[in-house]
Amino acid sequence: MKKLNSIRELHPCFGAKNNRGRMHLPVCPGCNIFCRFCERSINKDEDRPGVAAKVITPEAACEYVERALKFCPDITVVGIAGPGDTLATDNAIKTFKLIGEKFPALLKCMSTNGLLLKERLPDILDVGIDTLTVTVNAIDPYIEAQLNDGIIYHGKRIMGEAGAEILINNQLAGIQAAAETGMTIKVNTVLVNEINRFHIKDIAKAVSERGAAIYNIIPLIPQHKLRDLSVPGCIDIETVRHEAGKYIDVFRHCQHCRADAVGVPGKNNFSRQVYLGELQSRETFSHG
Repeated sequence: MKKLNSIRELHPCFGAKNNRGRMHLPVCPGCNIFCRFCERSINKDEDRPGVAAKVITPEAACEYVERALKFCPDITVVGIAGPGDTLATDNAIKTFKLIGEKFPALLKCMSTNGLLLKERLPDILDVGIDTLTVTVNAIDPYIEAQLNDGIIYHGKRIMGEAGAEILINNQLAGIQAAAETGMTIKVNTVLVNEINRFHIKDIAKAVSERGAAIYNIIPLIPQHKLRDLSVPGCIDIETVRHEAGKYIDVFRHCQHCRADAVGVPGKNNFSRQVYLGELQSRETFSHG
């Protein structure tokens, strides 16, 4: 396992300077939880998580990485963050195995909702994941059920607080199990003022106690079933960062990245050139 200091030098979502690039491979089509703020989409234009221009196969991923490195040699990380969950299918694991064989120098980063994290940890370790990001939006089932309608767990649809309790228990157990292997873990939380604003410090404390190293707070993009809620302002974000910072190191430079982002965050994005063959570059602004 790479040490945290080394990862901070190479991974833009774990603290690297803004000359380090990352590539997201959109190989995961489906999800196993029903977040009320998540609206997955296949399109070229929206700059937010859950969006990709297309879903690619694990077998095609290496070709896209080769293409991306020509446009952006600064890429140091290959990540998978959607459009669906990385552990809901085998696509991410297959992709990381192929990437590790062909591009051993690149960091491998996986993002997941954590529902299947502990039970699939042997697969994650087998393909040599360097960094893991787990999205944890609550540790109280009552609050989680306001953010997530339910889960699909081993073929069963479990809704409301019952599903939320399983998800939370699995997330925390998965984080602890992964941390015990020496893996570097970042936790993302979507800040929703009307729902989990005063719960952030509790999440930060719980994930820190289980071994997470970095905490990232992402402001809500109002959409889907939470489209009528407010966008957290700068004061809201800084306040909860201060509260969380009493328990865990807080990452402060995250953006809302697409599931097919390519390039240096905040500086350039070559996703259209890499995935669609377009020639014109455009700037962009990371579930990252």
